[in-house]
Amino acid sequence: MDDKKPRHQLVVFYDGSCEGCIKDRARYERWAGDRGRDIYWFDITDKEEVLLGMGISPQQALQELHVQTAEGDIHSELDAYILLMKRVPRLMPLAWFIGLPVVRPVLSWLYRTWVRRRLERDGRL
Repeated sequence: MDDKKPRHQLVVFYDGSCEGCIKDRARYERWAGDRGRDIYWFDITDKEEVLLGMGISPQQALQELHVQTAEGDIHSELDAYILLMKRVPRLMPLAWFIGLPVVRPVLSWLYRTWVRRRLERDGRL
């Protein structure tokens, strides 16, 4: 029988030059266990051409998490986090919470502000 299911159900575009991002990835992989085996972690460092070819601005990729589904759809920022969190039972309530209409815009602003400050502090923005 020919199994047409792609090996990776999600591709996560993460900043491998960011120590915190690397730690977050390791924590997620630990928590996800077997549920994280079909995730491919793509380090965006020095991959501007690849990102542009996929329609992702390299600057935007630095400032927001991006996730691509097996169907080719790309989700960013909180939508990307929600997709990842829904795969881990202990994070499902958090995924629901950050998706609430009142919470989402506030968290989005906090997230963007935190990332911008980190990139400015590191001299990358």
